[in-house]
Amino acid sequence: MIRLSEFGFLAPFRVRSFRFQWPADLLTSWAFEMEMLVLGWYVLVTTDSVILLTAFGALGFIGTLVAPIFGMLGDRLGRRTMICFMRAYYGCLAVVTMVLGMTDNLTPYFVLALSLMAGLVRMSDLVMRNSLLGDTMPPAHLVRGIGLARTTQDTARIFGALAGAGLFAAFGIGNTYIVVTVFYVLSFLLSLGVAQSPTKQDGASRWRELKEGFSYIWNTPRLLALMWLAFLINFAAFPFTLSLLPFSAKEIYKVAEGGLGMLVAAYASGAFVGSILMAVTGGARKPATFMISFAMTWFALLAVFAVITKLEVGLALLFVIGVVQSFTMLSMSSLIIGTAAAELRARVLGVRMLAVYGLAMGLPLAGVLIDAVGYAGTAWIFVAIAIAATAAIGLKWRRALWP
Repeated sequence: MIRLSEFGFLAPFRVRSFRFQWPADLLTSWAFEMEMLVLGWYVLVTTDSVILLTAFGALGFIGTLVAPIFGMLGDRLGRRTMICFMRAYYGCLAVVTMVLGMTDNLTPYFVLALSLMAGLVRMSDLVMRNSLLGDTMPPAHLVRGIGLARTTQDTARIFGALAGAGLFAAFGIGNTYIVVTVFYVLSFLLSLGVAQSPTKQDGASRWRELKEGFSYIWNTPRLLALMWLAFLINFAAFPFTLSLLPFSAKEIYKVAEGGLGMLVAAYASGAFVGSILMAVTGGARKPATFMISFAMTWFALLAVFAVITKLEVGLALLFVIGVVQSFTMLSMSSLIIGTAAAELRARVLGVRMLAVYGLAMGLPLAGVLIDAVGYAGTAWIFVAIAIAATAAIGLKWRRALWP
């Protein structure tokens, strides 16, 4: 009989909790991606407004503002408790969207309102996922565990996006949401099997606990540098490969939802390959150098992608960008989880999610700039800012990143 120990990159599955967490995260990620693609396309084709499209994308990330509070609650109440609550909440919102869609009462403004409600909680899902990994995964397998966990998001962007586009085109938004709701229900049930993390029993105030997380990061130079880099990447890089892909599909490549699904799948396929490579190799020996180098490469590739107008070339380039993105972000995650103290891990990761607010800031700015100077000009402005700021971060915190 073949044992998992014979395949080093599968070793994390020897942890019972991970065997429940991985499929639960997979189903949640698939549902997320189906919702983002279906609702984003719905907003664009019903309003023909890139401003409303970027508003939809930004509202989905508004929860970054409260992620530290969810992190604090995870440390206090237990991460499994919080992740089960979140997935039950997503399921309830999906039922509402399904009913509105099936009764033809859904409007773009209902979509924006539901996106806001989901976004308040959704960004903290990753906080709990990574905190649970830090709690349950042996240090020797942490990078492999993070890499395998990341494949849940990558495969979702491949198959979830394609499935969402196909179901939407064939059956409409209401019937598509039947599948989304089922995914959330199954994810909730599987999450019940995840190991419960230790809960905090002392009488410290929640405000004090929240301040401890911020103070700890501020006084840990390596974590502070990683937080700034995470913010920068979300501000300058992710807008062009996430929420603005519907714009690229419709206005640059002149394709419908099927072509959009191909663009999302190409990017996600590259990210999946990058995650698998990180899981197999166990990561770089010098993760900080690896992270900074590939962040710079990522920005440069985005500058090239901005001037591509041929679909086949764009798909190939998005695949490469996906690989580079995985190398960068997985290295960053391993550095944050490995550096943070166990008792503060969820709060640190909650503060890390604040960096995602860079996407909520970058998207509206990109929408305005696209109307003013065009898509390519906007991308070049963002890339120039990103490269200069990354160099500044590396220079300022060089002793913390390379001790």
